[in-house]
Amino acid sequence: MASVTSLSDSVHQRLAAALSAALPQAGSADPLLRRSDRADFQANGILALAKKEKANPRELATQVVSRVESGEVIKDIEVSGPGFLNITITDRAIVETLAARYADDTGRLGVPQAQQPGTTVIDYAQPNVAKEMHVGHLRSAVIGDSVMRLLEFTGEHVVRRHHIGDWGTQFGMLIQYLEEHPHELDHKADEISGEEAMSNLDRLYKAARKLFDADEEFKTRARRRVVDLQAGDPQTLAMWQKFVDESKIYFFSVFEKLDMEIRDEDIVGESGYNDMLAETCRLLEESGVAVRSEGALCVFFDDIKGPDGNPVPLIVQKSDGGYGYAATDLSAIRDRVFNLKANNIIYVVDARQSLHFKMVFETARKAGWLGDDVKAYQLAFGTVLGKDGKPFKTREGETVRLVDLLDEAIDRASAVVREKAQDLSEEEIAERGTQVGVGAVKYADLSTSANRDYKFDLDQMVSLNGDTSVYLQYAYARIQSILRKAGASRPVAHPELELHEAERALGLHADAFAATVAEAATEYAPHKLAAYLYQLASLYTTFYDKCPVLKAETPEQIENRLFLCDVTARTLHQGMALLGIRTPERL
Repeated sequence: MASVTSLSDSVHQRLAAALSAALPQAGSADPLLRRSDRADFQANGILALAKKEKANPRELATQVVSRVESGEVIKDIEVSGPGFLNITITDRAIVETLAARYADDTGRLGVPQAQQPGTTVIDYAQPNVAKEMHVGHLRSAVIGDSVMRLLEFTGEHVVRRHHIGDWGTQFGMLIQYLEEHPHELDHKADEISGEEAMSNLDRLYKAARKLFDADEEFKTRARRRVVDLQAGDPQTLAMWQKFVDESKIYFFSVFEKLDMEIRDEDIVGESGYNDMLAETCRLLEESGVAVRSEGALCVFFDDIKGPDGNPVPLIVQKSDGGYGYAATDLSAIRDRVFNLKANNIIYVVDARQSLHFKMVFETARKAGWLGDDVKAYQLAFGTVLGKDGKPFKTREGETVRLVDLLDEAIDRASAVVREKAQDLSEEEIAERGTQVGVGAVKYADLSTSANRDYKFDLDQMVSLNGDTSVYLQYAYARIQSILRKAGASRPVAHPELELHEAERALGLHADAFAATVAEAATEYAPHKLAAYLYQLASLYTTFYDKCPVLKAETPEQIENRLFLCDVTARTLHQGMALLGIRTPERL
């Protein structure tokens, strides 16, 4: 199915042609079209053009109007103010454009795919081995998952990478403890739950930590074990692998609860770059990008200085020969550019790591690994705050376990679903409660611009009123209910009918889905899609209040309104799917 030309593109083409005819010397000028509350669209581009050509803007606007083809698409165009154009679209064009989107049998609603897709590597959802996932891990996973879906939908070739924390000195202590207590990670049953896996790891971690702090001899053995691990001793690596495998059981259970697909082959942790670290350092030192300073291998920057005015370096290799995060991150860039052939690399990482990534990217540029044809970008996100506006903690001041948070959201949502449910079984209430609860958590995150902090307020998140996923899910379910009750009437487009104001507003907004998806994907900005969907549901609510659907005046009007309902539902369904949120058929 070919992509559908949107109404704004149709108008844009007609205005651009009229502009070129009125001012041939201006070349292809942009009419600067946008939606308007005075008409359907307003074009502001004539002012700048008139200034450039030293012409009178109102006269130029009048000339453009005289050259615009009206009829099929443009019903009315008038000059207003100093030289703005106000444009009204025909009802027929609105319905015909939506009908073309509706006829797209791929379910894409006529959204185009990239003609020359690139390769984007997206690094998101990065939990740590042998550690509980907490609320801080939520944003990277939720934002990354949505950006990945948006990019794949627009035709980009996406490679996912989950850079888990699976290496470091803490493993010496854990492996040594397991060596001395070999049955600590044994499983009684074949299958164990993620919760059990985590409690095994947690119990072992606490016991090992206690021993490490109390027993000097154990501490010495644990430190020796770190050396064995880094040297690649097979027995030590086998025990290390047990921690990774046990942690993955837990990770997968949490991501499944979040309704996210995380594939094992996409998990390439810090350890995945171990073989490249020495070479990364050698290349940096040989090229002069990194220099030895007090025994450590460092990269210095002209514009990055500490409070004392001294330069703050990126330390690639410590003076004891150990490698820091920088060596791993730089090796990962080499792998992503030269092996995965990335044109874009996105890091969905906490804003507090911005300086680190700035230094890493600049180092990779200096080394020639990030050329002009490759873009590296940190999609930095803000902090999750409690209702009090401070970082989100439990009453005891601990970080909040992600699993507890999701369970509570599901409980709250199930209560809302149960209260509203008319003919749902207990099983259905539980299933819908999970979809509404998890959706609420994701939507609260995605409807805020990533770089801003947001307040985690479950009461607000599962509210039926306001900018929540629950409001959107109920709008979708309401439409499905109308379509089921329609009996013999079917959704059929009738371009010959005159539209009510609320139908026009809904139709014009529904047509903007493709443009919104393109913008959200290009800018890695799911919040723009969330805002669009909330507006769509709000316009649908107004339409539903003002335009009877099944009790409309004529059979044709019933069909046309059912058609508008169904286009809206399909748009909500596809848009929510791109945010990673389910839309239940019945609520």
